[in-house]
Amino acid sequence: MEVEAYLSFAGNCEEALKFYEKCLGGKIRDLWRYEGSPMDVPDLPPDWKSKVMHATFEAGSTKFMAADMPPGQGPSGHAGFSMCVNIPKDTARAKQVFEALAHGGQVTMPLEKQFWAALFGMCTDKFGVSWMVNCDE
Repeated sequence: MEVEAYLSFAGNCEEALKFYEKCLGGKIRDLWRYEGSPMDVPDLPPDWKSKVMHATFEAGSTKFMAADMPPGQGPSGHAGFSMCVNIPKDTARAKQVFEALAHGGQVTMPLEKQFWAALFGMCTDKFGVSWMVNCDE
């Protein structure tokens, strides 16, 4: 069994995934749009046909999924969870990832030494997704 996060966006999913490619060094593995899909979405606005119906993103051994939720069909915003990036024994990489994710967003806890980690910090990216970056000793 695998448990994976599924991020819902309000029309900017593809932009967010491209941002995560740069920040995390990952890749968008699959991306399907509403247009041309056999999935029937009632009352889909015409400008949403090119939006992301489903995508899979991979970075290292981690993967998560994401989509643009049509207006009125999903929750708005990201609350009650954080995406956590664990970077084993590479403080330079942890700093790079943290700064990239925080760019255009908000640092909620600076990346600093903690009793359990060489570095740990929290931020909310420019898409409203909360991130934790942890670097093991």
